[in-house]
Amino acid sequence: MNPGQVKEMELTTRIFGTIDIDEEKIITFENGIIGFGDLKRFILIHDAENENASITWLQSIDEPAFAMPVIDPLLVNETYDPIIEDELLMCLGELSAEDILVLVTVTVPSDITKMTCNLMAPIIINANNRKACQVITEGDEYPVKYEIYDILKARKEQV
Repeated sequence: MNPGQVKEMELTTRIFGTIDIDEEKIITFENGIIGFGDLKRFILIHDAENENASITWLQSIDEPAFAMPVIDPLLVNETYDPIIEDELLMCLGELSAEDILVLVTVTVPSDITKMTCNLMAPIIINANNRKACQVITEGDEYPVKYEIYDILKARKEQV
């Protein structure tokens, strides 16, 4: 393999079919994610057909049938600024403000108007080294089920 050459792998997923993955974009959760501790390697998949899509997918590499919708919490709560103990972020390595990517999981029930996101357990990604963790925030300021359908609908109408 030549220097600078992208190393790719193929993954057959339940939602996206067969996709090519740039191995340099794999995000590693040393401790897995809440409820799925054995799933450690993921990639982010964006909707290439809809540039304005708010929701991204966290696709497991370890279990190709598992993908979870995620969103930037600032898109649905502009004042989102949870308190997170520094020791919970130590597994991410050295962090700088520009390297931090924060996402929250989205739940889409059969009645889409009841869509929520979990502001209590954000996913923190160090974009520099692609290490990630999911943490529980301090206090009760942010709910597990924060309704987002109307917020996203209003954003879409503004575009």
